[in-house]
Amino acid sequence: MPATSQPYPGRRRRAYRLLATAAGLATVGALAAALPADAHERGGHGHHPKPSRYQDVQLLSFNDLHGNLEPPSGSSGRVTELQADGTTKTIDAGGVEYLATHLRQARKGNAYSITAAGGDMVGASPLISGLFHDEPTIEALNKLDLDVTSVGNHEFDEGARELARLQNGGCHPTAGCYTDKKFRGADFPYLAANVLDEKTGKPILKPYTVWKKNGVKIGFIGVTLEDTPGIVSAEGVKGLKFKDEVETINKYAKVLEKQGVKSIVALIHEGGLPGSGSYNYNCDAPGAGDGISGPIVDIAKNITPKVDALVTGHTHAAYVCTIPDPAGKPRMVTSAASFGRLYTDTTLTYDRFTGDIARTAVKSANRVVTRDVAKAADMTQLIAKWNTLAAPVGNRAIGYISADVASTGTESPMGDLIADAQLAYGKKLDPETDLALMNPGGVRAGLTYAAKGAEGDGVVTYAEGFTVQPFSNTVNLQDFTGAQVVQALKEQVSGANAAAPKILQPSSGLTYTLDLTKTGADRVVTDSIRLNGAAIDPAATYRVATNSFLAGGGDGFTTLGQGTGDVVGTDDLAALVEYLTANSSAATPIAPPAADRITIVQ
Repeated sequence: MPATSQPYPGRRRRAYRLLATAAGLATVGALAAALPADAHERGGHGHHPKPSRYQDVQLLSFNDLHGNLEPPSGSSGRVTELQADGTTKTIDAGGVEYLATHLRQARKGNAYSITAAGGDMVGASPLISGLFHDEPTIEALNKLDLDVTSVGNHEFDEGARELARLQNGGCHPTAGCYTDKKFRGADFPYLAANVLDEKTGKPILKPYTVWKKNGVKIGFIGVTLEDTPGIVSAEGVKGLKFKDEVETINKYAKVLEKQGVKSIVALIHEGGLPGSGSYNYNCDAPGAGDGISGPIVDIAKNITPKVDALVTGHTHAAYVCTIPDPAGKPRMVTSAASFGRLYTDTTLTYDRFTGDIARTAVKSANRVVTRDVAKAADMTQLIAKWNTLAAPVGNRAIGYISADVASTGTESPMGDLIADAQLAYGKKLDPETDLALMNPGGVRAGLTYAAKGAEGDGVVTYAEGFTVQPFSNTVNLQDFTGAQVVQALKEQVSGANAAAPKILQPSSGLTYTLDLTKTGADRVVTDSIRLNGAAIDPAATYRVATNSFLAGGGDGFTTLGQGTGDVVGTDDLAALVEYLTANSSAATPIAPPAADRITIVQ
C-alpha cells in the first residue's frame, strides 16, 4: 500500500478520550525540567480553555505482548523492582485484564492520550491465542484502544498474507471461522515502513500514520528489524524485502515534514540490552553497569533529529534511556519488557507555535502492570470465551514433572528437555540419529510445577506445552560431518552471533566447554566436544535432529542449513508431547534436566 497520510481506511475511527481529573505524572528519565505547569492546556468537564502554546500529550506504549492474554506464569510473569536502599524485589505482573485497567486509569485526566506498541503483539503465543491464529489477541488490542503498532518479526511467522488478514479481517483460509461472528481485524494500523513487496517495491502495509486532535499532529513511523529474515522461517518472509531501519525512518520523516507534521515518534521492533535487570533503574546514571548497549544504540544515534522519541522492543528488556541524536541532543528511547508486564508512560509536550515536540520537556517512566487492581470485565469475558473454545484441546494432560522446568540460563533445563525429546523422536524415525540441537529462541517458556487450573500440581497440560513450543516447526533429520558439527557449535559465538551469542540447547550425551574469557569461535573449546564420552571425529558422519527453522540455517547457523539426507518429521510440539507421555506418569514424574551439558568458564 503506498504511503498516505489519509485516515486509516475501512475502520471505525473511535473518538479520542476526553476525560476529566488532572493527573500528575511521576517521572523517571526526564530529559530536563518540564515547562511551567500553567503553560499547558488541561482537559475538564464543561471547561474548554483557549488552547495555550504548549500541550501535553500522553503516550502510553508497550511491546512484545506475544498473545499473553492471561497472566504469564513463572519468571515470565514477574518483574524486578529496584528499591531505594539498593535491594530488589520481584512483583507479579501481566495479563490483559490488568493491563486494560492500568491503561484506562492512566488515561484519566489526560485529554490528549495515544496508545502505541512496538511490535510482536502476536506470534509465539500461548494456546488461548495461538490455537486461533491470534484472533483473540487482536480482539483484546481493539478493546485496549490501541492506536497504532509497528510490525515485529513474529508478525511474519505465518507470512504476509496472514498478517494482512489480521489487519483487514476475514476468516482463516484453512481453519475457517471460530465463532458465529466474522473476524473483523484490527481497528488500529499495523505499520511496516521497511517491509517491501519484492515485486512492487512498496511497503506491504502503511509505513506511517498521523494522529490528530484539535490542531495537534503527531506522526508515527513503524519498522521491524532489518534482520527479520534471519530469525523467521523462510516461508514466512517469502516475497518480502526488509530495508535498513535508519534509512527508512529518515525517509519517511522527510515525507511527514513535507506534509506539515513535525512531531514524530518512531516505533522500532529492535532493542537494546540494559545495564540492569530492574525495570526502574536509572539508565542515564553514570558508572559501571549503567546505560544500554545493543543494536538500538547505533540506530538511535543515526535517526534524524526530526524524530522526537523512539518506542522500541524485540529484546524483551525494560529501559527508559536518553541517547543522543545526530545533532548531539538527548532523545528518549523506551522499551516495556514483554508479555504485558509493563507499559511506558511518556509525556510529549507539543508546541503549537512550531508544531514540534519540546524535547527538553519529555518525561517517561515504565509502570508495572500489577495484579492488585480490579480486572477489566470485558477482558475477563473475552478470555472466558476463547478458553471455552480451547478447553477440549488445552486441558489434556500430556505429562508430569517433579519440579519447575526453567527456561532461563545459557543452558536451560527446558531447552535440554526439548532437545532430548527431539533426539528420542529422531531415533524413532531413524535409529542412527546421534544428537539433537534446539535454538534458544524457540524455547518460549518453562513448565511450572504449581497447577495453573484444575489439573493438579505437577501435571503438564497441552496448553502449557503449546506455550513452550508454539511455532509448529517440524523435527528434521540431516547428516553432517563431524567437522560440520563442530563448526555449527562455533557459530553459536561467531559470525552473525559473535556480539550476541545464541547457545544451542544440546541433547543428552553431547558435552563441551564454553570459555567466555576467549573471543569469537575460540569460545567453544574444540578439544572438549564429546558425544557420549567420545571425541567428535571430523571425518565421520553424524545424524542430527533439529527443528525446521535451524535446518533452514536460521539464527545465523548457516552450517545447519547445509545438511544432507533430509527427513522431515512431525511438528516439534508433538515430539515433546510424545516424550513427556512416554517418560512420565503421576507416580513417576520426570525431573528437570540438570543443565550441565555445557561447562561454562567465565
